[in-house]
Amino acid sequence: MVRVLGSLAPGNKAHGEMADNSSNVELPNRRVVLLGASNIARSLSIVFDSARNAWGSPLDIVAATGHGRSYGMSSRILGRTLPGILQSGLWDDLATRPPAPTAALLTDIGNDILYGASAEQITRWVERCLKQLKPVAQEITVTQLPLASLEELGSVRFLAMRTILFPKSRLTLKNALNTANELNERVTELAKRYDATVFEPARYWYGIDPIHVKRSHQPHSWQRIFQTWTPNQEVPQARHSLLQWARLRRVRPQSRHLFGFQQQQAQPARRLSDGSIVSLY
Repeated sequence: MVRVLGSLAPGNKAHGEMADNSSNVELPNRRVVLLGASNIARSLSIVFDSARNAWGSPLDIVAATGHGRSYGMSSRILGRTLPGILQSGLWDDLATRPPAPTAALLTDIGNDILYGASAEQITRWVERCLKQLKPVAQEITVTQLPLASLEELGSVRFLAMRTILFPKSRLTLKNALNTANELNERVTELAKRYDATVFEPARYWYGIDPIHVKRSHQPHSWQRIFQTWTPNQEVPQARHSLLQWARLRRVRPQSRHLFGFQQQQAQPARRLSDGSIVSLY
């Protein structure tokens, strides 16, 4: 343990919940930074357990995630609005933390295509993240878009997916695929410049839904992704835990709007059973 940020409430809150007015929480001496959207949000329990299996335990977990999350603009899904990852409070809080062995993941970089952003614009956003992570992270992994899955989409499935997940989007399948291919190429070159590992997701991880890993493949997929942080060490698979998933779903990010009302949450917001600390943005 290396840094004091806040204190746990006397006797601890139920299920490891942190006190809102805390001031003396000790941070673990290993850290992970997780940037992404719904693939992280849908499997928080497995993501956190897989990260601990790969990078050690306990961890200082710093994450900007959420369904429909954008890297560079605010996003609204079912009445909930989150700032872009670049506009979140993650970066200011990360700058106040002391040096620690750090691994980072950038995933779900294709969401912004459905919001109308160009491959060039998204690449600039990803590069800004990499520039800020490079001085503090020893391992950085960037996942490519699941092109093999996307290229099997027909126009009917694409329209259904676009309508359900991004109802305001008017993007065509042809333009989406062209942008996705260009973005993959740009991000792959960008990752090389920043000495980051590029990970290509497996086609069989996806089903009818072309962008979300199937629940049955989540343990294996996150094991494979986080294996890139420690390529010479076998990473065990995490297990589904409905109880931990439900508890983590209750954790609020630092800032969001819900049906027009702003909500604020002091971070770190959760302590896990192994002593890991969770901060969401």
